[in-house]
Amino acid sequence: MEVVKEANNENAGADKTKDDTTLEEIVQLVTFRLGNEEFALDILKVQEINRIVDITRVPKAPDFVEGVINLRGRVIPIVDIRKKFHLKMKEITKETRIIVVNIMNKTIGLIVDSVSEVLRIDSGIIQPPPPLIAGLDSDYIKGVGKLDDRLIILLDIDKIFTTGDHRLIEGMIK
Repeated sequence: MEVVKEANNENAGADKTKDDTTLEEIVQLVTFRLGNEEFALDILKVQEINRIVDITRVPKAPDFVEGVINLRGRVIPIVDIRKKFHLKMKEITKETRIIVVNIMNKTIGLIVDSVSEVLRIDSGIIQPPPPLIAGLDSDYIKGVGKLDDRLIILLDIDKIFTTGDHRLIEGMIK
């Protein structure tokens, strides 16, 4: 089920009319959960969202790489984002999803606890990240969006993985 919501900094969920001088950029995000925290990725980086499937383990892969899957004839590395962020592990449930993303021109699947919605927000409600959020290095974070009582951490997917991580992951599928 895909839910698309629009939100802005004056009244979440309502349409807002602006003239050209005050027009803010609308950002489309895919929101997902890791535990009690809500994260988001730019929708342009997301290729698709899939239910969890059998993952083939790869020897000597980095600890955050669960293995690979065959996605319509393509071998895709699968990363457990909880492990990458050093979060407490959780059992896979019927809500667990793989978000297939494009990172630096490579296709990678990210295991998340659940996908919440597709959200359209005004860029004006996104604030710069504080120096440290929930133990994550702030380099990973583009900003924090505040919607009513929700805080959504916007991730910079291209910065989550180091150059060394990219080489290790790329070496798995060659």
